[in-house]
Amino acid sequence: MTVATVPEVGSTRTVVKLDVKEFKGKVDPDWCPGCGDFGVLNALQKACAELGRRPHEIVTVSGIGCSSNFPGFFNAYGMHTLHGRALAVACGVKLANHELTVIATGGDGDGYGIGGNHFTHTARRNIDITYIVMDNQIYGLTTGQISPSSRVGMKTKSTPFGSVETPINPLTSAIMNGATFVARAFSADGKQLVDLMKRAIVHKGFALIDVFSPCVTFNHDNDYAFFKQRIKKLEDNGHDPSDWKAACEKALMWGDTIYTGLFLQIERPTLEASEPVLEQGGPMAHRPLGISEEQSQRIIKRMM
Repeated sequence: MTVATVPEVGSTRTVVKLDVKEFKGKVDPDWCPGCGDFGVLNALQKACAELGRRPHEIVTVSGIGCSSNFPGFFNAYGMHTLHGRALAVACGVKLANHELTVIATGGDGDGYGIGGNHFTHTARRNIDITYIVMDNQIYGLTTGQISPSSRVGMKTKSTPFGSVETPINPLTSAIMNGATFVARAFSADGKQLVDLMKRAIVHKGFALIDVFSPCVTFNHDNDYAFFKQRIKKLEDNGHDPSDWKAACEKALMWGDTIYTGLFLQIERPTLEASEPVLEQGGPMAHRPLGISEEQSQRIIKRMM
């Protein structure tokens, strides 16, 4: 391990740079060979190691889906929750112990479909959570149905004659709903993805990274070749991430040019920083319960 200085918002802090292998889970990923989710897992392990975030300082929370198996493959505290409820649980974790680094992971169906309501309100509240969505434009775990981000005309098991539904734009949705860090990446571009993850984690507020993570088994429309021909980086285009209007305009582009990079980053008070009850006494999880041991045991017994 080596000592490194890592930039934080408004300051610098000296951290111990960790080895990537410290974030390797005890269970090996069971994704299909070539799945884009491998790139996301590797990138987050590297990002946390370079930031010096220790495994016991991190919580990963997921819903249901191929990508939502993520907490089992990443060495940290983790919760595999209900379909579409990753952000709701992640918010609870952050408010219970706001000193933790909370990272929610999942897919486009879990996050933008079943979990669309939580996506909206977590962005609105600007709670300090990093949300990494492995967006493959398909429901992979249930063997290939359209998802909220599938293109019009896409033929799947659930749409054999082609989808007639307009896909969601997660970036403009996040921007409009109040997210303060909005980015897009490609799982095959590890360098850019690691950089965006590091910046999202140290950002104070709700940070979305929508990652193109091709499904090699059920989505042959949006494959690696599709994205490699179209992707352009915002940083090569002189984009200003503080420009809200430009962020929306770039996010709406979908055709021969599809942008990746940091679309928007602004400062706004976070939910936990605005909550008076969290200002004193440290994290809620470390405070006395306010009830007797006998009462707490009765509650636990009743719940079990």
